[in-house]
Amino acid sequence: MRPRRFGARTGETQLRSEEYRLLRDLISERLGLFFGPELRSSLERRLRERLGVRGLDSFADYYQLLAYGAAGHEEWDEAAELLTTHETYFFREDYQLRAFQQEILPLLAKKERKRMQIWSAGCSTGEEAYTIAMLILDSGLFEPLADWEIRVHGSDLSKRCIAAARRGIYGGASFRATADVARGRWFVPSLVEEGKSGVSASVRSLCHFAQMNLLDDERTNLVGKCDVIFCRNVVLYFDAAARKRVIDMFYERLVPGGVLLLGHAESLLNVSTAFELLHLKEDLVYRKPLASTAKP
Repeated sequence: MRPRRFGARTGETQLRSEEYRLLRDLISERLGLFFGPELRSSLERRLRERLGVRGLDSFADYYQLLAYGAAGHEEWDEAAELLTTHETYFFREDYQLRAFQQEILPLLAKKERKRMQIWSAGCSTGEEAYTIAMLILDSGLFEPLADWEIRVHGSDLSKRCIAAARRGIYGGASFRATADVARGRWFVPSLVEEGKSGVSASVRSLCHFAQMNLLDDERTNLVGKCDVIFCRNVVLYFDAAARKRVIDMFYERLVPGGVLLLGHAESLLNVSTAFELLHLKEDLVYRKPLASTAKP
């Protein structure tokens, strides 16, 4: 999830400097997304569409709707759809997935309590969460599966993305990094959308999806304790305060020894010192210490 870029058009309602600052700060506070000066025109064009839908005359009116209006909650959902893009596909960043399957999962398979929860935070349309489930099943480490309680929890800010994830039907672009053998094993031809493929029942059975704002503590608390959290290419687009708040929340959601996997361009430098940096063969990941008094 990241801010979308769009060019501005002339001859339409303009976003004034004070309106820009008000909307920028409100969006940052509520969604965590930060629209700096280089993204001002993107913000203006996308939100201008909502002015037309709502019959508003100015961006100041739109700010009032978001901040104080009776329809504000509903409008936040619409704004979130416009302000974010969801670039994802199955088996993305394969080096990190190899580290997960070959080095992290074997450790989790040794747990005395046969329960494992993994959170795909910012899962977009579900490809990442389903990929995680496929890797778990493919590893063969959790047999017989009936002896284990395994849950892959996918969450995203977008209601439409979560609806697509629950539907679990995908087209060509989602498979651009999927080997033929994996596609043949984990997918079946869709009976409702010609030319597309649906996720198999065995994979679906491990995955659960919910709309969630990572800044909403009440919602994130519902996830429970996690052994692994994937949050790739999400906090990169947050402002510093929101980034720290989310990372602190992840720290609390992880069990001692739990692992946090970020995107390749993301790090916890100047964000948190609470995690240990774990050097794996394929990747560097962050681990919550097994026993520590350290705080984020």
